[in-house]
Amino acid sequence: MIECPRDAMQGIRDFIPTEKKAQYIQSLLRCGFDTIDFGSFVSPKAIPQMKDTAEVLSRLDLSTTKSKLLAIVANTRGAEDASKFEEIDFLGYPFSISENFQMRNTHKTIAESVDVLQEILDIAGASNKEVVAYLSMGFGNPYGDPWNVEIVGEWTEKLSAMGVKILSLSDTVGTSTPEIIEYLFSNLIPKYPNIEFGAHLHTTPSKWHEKVDAAYKAGCRRFDGAIQGFGGCPMAKDELTGNMPSEKMLSYFNAAKADTNIKMTSFESAYNEALKIFNAYH
Repeated sequence: MIECPRDAMQGIRDFIPTEKKAQYIQSLLRCGFDTIDFGSFVSPKAIPQMKDTAEVLSRLDLSTTKSKLLAIVANTRGAEDASKFEEIDFLGYPFSISENFQMRNTHKTIAESVDVLQEILDIAGASNKEVVAYLSMGFGNPYGDPWNVEIVGEWTEKLSAMGVKILSLSDTVGTSTPEIIEYLFSNLIPKYPNIEFGAHLHTTPSKWHEKVDAAYKAGCRRFDGAIQGFGGCPMAKDELTGNMPSEKMLSYFNAAKADTNIKMTSFESAYNEALKIFNAYH
């Protein structure tokens, strides 16, 4: 399980004080999540909420946690900045298969984005980090850009050839259906045994179960979420579309007898911290 406080916080208009961010992320580090997507090294103009990521990192005590840290980067400069921090394990790069969304998100064409991803892979390799590539708009897009399961397969093939080892299929605006989720994971996972596939799914409150269920039964074992489903893509038109709620995924995995490594008392404490932050800042 990957917890994504960065995704939950980045769209909030009011600036959350650095101390409060660090306190919240510290509570998540006690839970047993595999990875915490804790911040991003992107332009402060683009994402003002994340301008203090380096400062947040300096306030974290990592001495007793096994959770790894992931930072999102949108270009080589961000990757170079993030790679200077030994505490960061993963650089996350949003690679969109929608030309429109790639331009909106990183001001680059898909072709330019391929070059950027290669540079980020090189930077990560030189600084002993791994890259998590997010195939954003992986389940369709609202712009009318070409999308079908064959296109997703072709991009998976290309990214695999580039050396991507962790690929998270991202349901950026909540367009996925259980049928598409099941089809993609059940076909891609056996075909690319060298890739760890993840599910970064956005959902409305009523659709979370069918999406997690489809991905899990199709063999996916890496899931991104955020407590109470806070956050999600600000470009999603439906304000009910948010991140996959971590507490609901936990209940699903516990019922499925999956070993999440999550300490429930620590999770309950982090859940309460989340409510404090997200009720105070919006």
